[in-house]
Amino acid sequence: MSEGRAERAKSLLESGPELSIFRSRDHGGVLQMAGLFRKALQYDVGNPLTASKMTRHRLSAALYAPFRVLLYENERGKAVFEYDKPSSLFGQFGDETVTEVARGLDTAIERALKQVDNR
Repeated sequence: MSEGRAERAKSLLESGPELSIFRSRDHGGVLQMAGLFRKALQYDVGNPLTASKMTRHRLSAALYAPFRVLLYENERGKAVFEYDKPSSLFGQFGDETVTEVARGLDTAIERALKQVDNR
């Protein structure tokens, strides 16, 4: 990729959403094969630019970027949203630069949840 093209791609990523959903998996459908009927969706969430800010220091961070979240209906019919804090996932690498970027993801997911809660 040429330098100019790389800069345009970076600029486009910087102007995009803080977090995006890249993939979803219907775990409720999988549970039905076991005779259980639960609503459960898993999402891969992240930002390519943010991921690159970690993987440039520790390539192994790509194992967890994008990170996963789970939205499901509990036994009482209430919606539950679960995730491991990104700073916990990425903190395992012992690289403060990576962990600091992951703390930004902690803040981003918390901000997104507050926005949903305020609707």
